[in-house]
Amino acid sequence: MGEVRLDADQVRAAQKLGELIDRRGRPVRGHRGIYLHGRPGRGKTMVMDRFYAGVASDRKRRFHFHEFFARLHEAFHASGAIDKAVAALLGDARLVCFDEFHVHDIGDAMLIARLLDVLFARRMTLVVTSNYPPEELLPNPLFHERFLPAIARITAHLDVVSIDGPLDYRTRTDGTRTGRTGFAAGAYLIEADRPAPATDAPVRIGARLLHAVSTTDDALTIEFAALCGTPTSAADYVELAQRFRHWTIRDVPPLREVPPDWAMRFVNVVDVLYDADRELTVRARVPLAELVDGVRGVPDISRIASRLCEISQLAPSSV
Repeated sequence: MGEVRLDADQVRAAQKLGELIDRRGRPVRGHRGIYLHGRPGRGKTMVMDRFYAGVASDRKRRFHFHEFFARLHEAFHASGAIDKAVAALLGDARLVCFDEFHVHDIGDAMLIARLLDVLFARRMTLVVTSNYPPEELLPNPLFHERFLPAIARITAHLDVVSIDGPLDYRTRTDGTRTGRTGFAAGAYLIEADRPAPATDAPVRIGARLLHAVSTTDDALTIEFAALCGTPTSAADYVELAQRFRHWTIRDVPPLREVPPDWAMRFVNVVDVLYDADRELTVRARVPLAELVDGVRGVPDISRIASRLCEISQLAPSSV
């Protein structure tokens, strides 16, 4: 792969991240962390991951926030204490990187606030990426004020750096699958006619069953309504992504036509599959531009539109 040419915002952020390590590439203990924010597709994750790869230490950890939060819930319920849960997940780490940090739910917000207190008390260096500047976290006006103390702690411990250039780099694709692997090997297929009635292949998640169309050892085919129209969570998608490397989600409607919680689940599943680098084929009723058009009240909807640009946009005759 050729050398990536960074834009001005990305260069600035990379230079700031470089201050977190010494000449030997080791984390500088107790250094202020960095909060990278900007719109989807601006290169936040790429810049963070390039920095992380260059850190010469095994005392570093990198998580997608969905994955970490699912594991934090499990560890917290097992231990009953947030500090013990963090210790179990992070061990002796000095540097922790979170991708796609977000706060939308007041219940999660209280746990996240306690998590931040523990991380800052342990003097870990924290790097996060987010689509939201700190002051816009937990944007729901009914609850935002309750998260203001946590926002104040974020800005007290982290330098806030914008990566928000004019270009969504995910839109710069060649439209083919040649040489692609993982998430980018998938496809977005427009099927105006609804598929034939689904067969039933039960998939167990804890004590519950999802009703998929079909499964193999590493592939899952499921209807949108069966996946997103039932009370599934990001933690469920993390578990399923560990079991299935190839996903097909069928009969995806324009998201403005479904309840907001259905659309939010679709956002979460795309996030999880993107970070886990699982191949995703979306069989939708409308083109990608129309999939998210007119959606209101669903956080991060623009991020999935950006991420789905990375997979091939195919006519029905192409597959």
